[in-house]
Amino acid sequence: MKILIYGIILCTGVLFLQFGRNNANTDVIDVDKQRSYCDVQVKKTLAEMNGNITLIPRSIDNNTTEWLKTDVYDWTSGFWPGILWFDYEYTNNPQIEKAAALYTESLTALLSASHKGYHDLGFQFYCSFGNAYRLTKKDEYKQILLKGAEKLSKFYNPKVGTMLSWPGMVKQMNWPHNTIMDNMMNLELLFWAAKHGGKKDYYNMAVSYAEKTMENQFRPDGSCYHVAVYDTISGRFLKGTTNQGYSDNSMWARGQAWAIYGFTIVYRETGDPKYLRFVEKVTDLYLSRLPGDYVPYWDFDDPKIPIAPKDASAAAIVASGLLELSQLEDQTQKAETYKKAALCMLQSLSSDRYQSRDINPSFLLHSTGNLPGGYEIDASINYADYYYIEALTRYKEMEKK
Repeated sequence: MKILIYGIILCTGVLFLQFGRNNANTDVIDVDKQRSYCDVQVKKTLAEMNGNITLIPRSIDNNTTEWLKTDVYDWTSGFWPGILWFDYEYTNNPQIEKAAALYTESLTALLSASHKGYHDLGFQFYCSFGNAYRLTKKDEYKQILLKGAEKLSKFYNPKVGTMLSWPGMVKQMNWPHNTIMDNMMNLELLFWAAKHGGKKDYYNMAVSYAEKTMENQFRPDGSCYHVAVYDTISGRFLKGTTNQGYSDNSMWARGQAWAIYGFTIVYRETGDPKYLRFVEKVTDLYLSRLPGDYVPYWDFDDPKIPIAPKDASAAAIVASGLLELSQLEDQTQKAETYKKAALCMLQSLSSDRYQSRDINPSFLLHSTGNLPGGYEIDASINYADYYYIEALTRYKEMEKK
């Protein structure tokens, strides 16, 4: 708690100095400067890709300067097109729009009957086609989103009330029906589709998923298990475990970030105050355990802290989620607390400590993908960049209002 209090004082002091130098309407994050920075980095990546839309830039290890590329079937494939749409939204550059459309449309391969798909279809479709439709309103993008939601819905198990996350883990780990916290993020696609011509059952699936996750995948203090394992026949919750955290009972930073963002979506779409009270509990725990710079270590319970790797991706996800949560809050003090925390996160991420700048063409350094798996440790990762530029965009919209 002392660390957090110090961080609040430090960040508040920075905000005060920013306001003191200028007038009360000053953008303390200087969003335009940061979005211009993102545009510069986007153009570096486009130059590196050299027109190749069959591959997606995913991550950059801390000792390299070029993107590790993957195909459109990778779970992270929707983030790069989404980044391009956010950049186009800021620049109105037709060349960026063209690139965004080409990379987005390359993901239509995910709808192929020969591709079974998996639990990350929400990430893949909503971050790419979702932003494309938001900005262009093209019906072709809407139809692909609806088809993506239909494909995603096939992973829903009515006995359990959630979706199957890792089919491969059923035999490999003896996890009959496993649901990972990451896939709270899938619910946005289902909610959206239910409102835009898709099956109304999508809404019920999303609510059931949130309800079961809230009941089973959290400890009494509000920290979450990465994985919930259920019996496929009875639907009974069997255990909570981890795949990417330090231990089964530790608080993996990005898992907690997915929970904060995901349950904010659920409250926004349902209006049910129980979800607001719940996401407050999950958020308040996260904030209470942050280090002074508001960027968490990859797992809050890693005994190697403070020399453990950081996870800028978790900070970016939470910053974006809290900016939305602050606008949905029914308590003024909570709203202000969450907004200030998000601004502290964005200030740290926008500093020379966390921005890639001339080191590599990504936006951010110091993310941790899968430490137990041994990869993307202290790396630049495309989903960190995605939620960073989304957070900047959200903050700009808030300031306009």
